[in-house]
Amino acid sequence: MRIHLCGVRGSTPATGPEFVRYGGNTSCVALTPNGAAVPTLLLDAGTGLRQVTPLLGGDPYRGTILLSHLHWDHLQGLPFFRAGDIDAAEVSLVIPAQEDGATAVEVLARTMSPPHFPIRPEQLRGTWRFSSASPGEFRAGKFTVLALEIPHKGGRTFGYRVSDGKSAVAYLPDHCPTALGGGPDGLGEYHEAAMALSANVDFLIHDAFLLPEEVPAEASFGHAAADYAVGLGILAGARSVVLFHHRPDRTDIDLDKLASRFADAPVPVIVAAEGEVLMP
Repeated sequence: MRIHLCGVRGSTPATGPEFVRYGGNTSCVALTPNGAAVPTLLLDAGTGLRQVTPLLGGDPYRGTILLSHLHWDHLQGLPFFRAGDIDAAEVSLVIPAQEDGATAVEVLARTMSPPHFPIRPEQLRGTWRFSSASPGEFRAGKFTVLALEIPHKGGRTFGYRVSDGKSAVAYLPDHCPTALGGGPDGLGEYHEAAMALSANVDFLIHDAFLLPEEVPAEASFGHAAADYAVGLGILAGARSVVLFHHRPDRTDIDLDKLASRFADAPVPVIVAAEGEVLMP
């Protein structure tokens, strides 16, 4: 499996010279299965989705997009995904089943339709299939996916565990563990769903929007501290922790400092950078 980090920011894109090395696009991770040449599974569709098209070498995208939830920073790349908006594209887009029973198209059209945008989701070119998933295990091409609900403010949110039979990655880009209590260190509970998704994975890609000192004032917005992500990785037996979903005002220098702080952690810690490729 190859893991392409195409967008690593949260909330809104970050632009300017102080955000160059880690990148400014919002959440999108592209997975290429063992033996394949190009990605066939995309996790989220933030503005980083535009970075997937060059990975395909001019070919249309044929595969699945899994959305963790429906916040803007996880879907705004959809109408600008050139490899998915051409006649030969074949895309299956899956969202968490909505508590109000709304279909995937209905929910996506709330932000992607006139007057907010010129076209609706079903007007994207190519063959697009829109569906909803409930918690549990399912197949996405050559991958096996486990979807579990995790706490996050403002809509149903899934964390995903993806395996190709040889390696596994956990993806929890927006996670508010303090919603379930302070946990052993005040940063949130290491709850059953988070542990199940993260157990013994090669890479745990996790929300690191906050620093510990920011938790009291800002955790209620729906995010986790980087230290929680590392703690979860250690407890769950993850081989590496990838700090992800950086807040938009966290500069390259700030993220360098974050990397230095975890240089001697009991588990290898990677501060996610746009364009990076991870391999188990």
